Amino acid sequence: MPRDLRHLRPAQPAQESPAQQAPATVPAARHLEVQDLCVSFPVGRSFFRTGVQRHVRAVQNVSFSVPRGSCYAIVGESGSGKSTLARALVGLVRMTSGEVIVDGTRLSGLTARDRRRLRRRVQLVLQDPRASIDPRMRVREVLREALVVHDITRDRAEQRARIERVIRQVGLSPAHLDRYANELSGGQRQRVAIARAIILEPEILVLDEPVSALDVSIQAQIVNLLVELQDRLGLTYVIITHDLALVSHFADDTGVMYLGRFVEQGPARDVCMSPRHPYSESLLSVVASDDPEFERGREVALLEGSIPSPLALPSGCVFHTRCPQARRVAPGLPAAARVAQGDHELPRRCVEDLPLASHDGGRGCACHFPLGAAPASDH
Repeated sequence: MPRDLRHLRPAQPAQESPAQQAPATVPAARHLEVQDLCVSFPVGRSFFRTGVQRHVRAVQNVSFSVPRGSCYAIVGESGSGKSTLARALVGLVRMTSGEVIVDGTRLSGLTARDRRRLRRRVQLVLQDPRASIDPRMRVREVLREALVVHDITRDRAEQRARIERVIRQVGLSPAHLDRYANELSGGQRQRVAIARAIILEPEILVLDEPVSALDVSIQAQIVNLLVELQDRLGLTYVIITHDLALVSHFADDTGVMYLGRFVEQGPARDVCMSPRHPYSESLLSVVASDDPEFERGREVALLEGSIPSPLALPSGCVFHTRCPQARRVAPGLPAAARVAQGDHELPRRCVEDLPLASHDGGRGCACHFPLGAAPASDH
């Protein structure tokens, strides 16, 4: 898998198989749409229950759409809310507000039975396959369980045919079916987790850090497998990751997430090659390169400080407490337009209101002073 973003080719949208191709006159549909999604978790009160109930806002007003057969990547540090968002998409976490729409169907209006049927169409692949594979079951039993739970077929011959077909699709042999999970390597276990998802013939896969727990050489194999499956089965992907090299190589569009909200959105290659938000730039600066000369000469933009507590979010731009761009802009502004923040002076606008991100050619950036813009004034 390429690591140097300068040498990556633009990600190409996956082609559906001939049996699944839509007529040429029909535009790409929004297969998955997320509208102002919010997820909050209550924080326990004191022993005497005299305090006010507080909430952790894990996901805040997140919106994006994914065309059929494409890949949308959600990027950010640990603790940014990515995994909570992934679980909300598949119904494992209750939404506080907002909407998730799958192929025109709103999740909020579904009965428990309809929600279970929809879950077959939208499958989650976890970062650690050991969390989804029972170590007491053989691989064959793990795959058969998925067919039985979703009441797809109880015919043993049909089950056997489906199981053997899907195990070959993920690059394993039928000999692996009689092994336990602890007898498999990490890459093989992840292939089994993918097989367990696609045996249900879903339309959308939500992949939560699918390669981060694997060796680099195995990561490339799993990424190639996912590309092949998307091409063959016409799948739509939402991939959760912190690896921007993977995003530029694999995804069509991306959203950069910080403290539960998107700070930048746009085509994956555009965001990776020319980030507009300082947080995106910081994430990109730590991506390793396979070019020794480039690696020796590059500068790493390490973020100062730690992520603020989600119980006490900063006002205005939530990134302003760690933002190098705000400190670069502040010296060029009049004193009246600056405000003291710890040991630094920042633009006053950064700690006050934050307007909605403006979109330009599919790009969106929640920053008062986006990279590349001339900071002539602060009004």
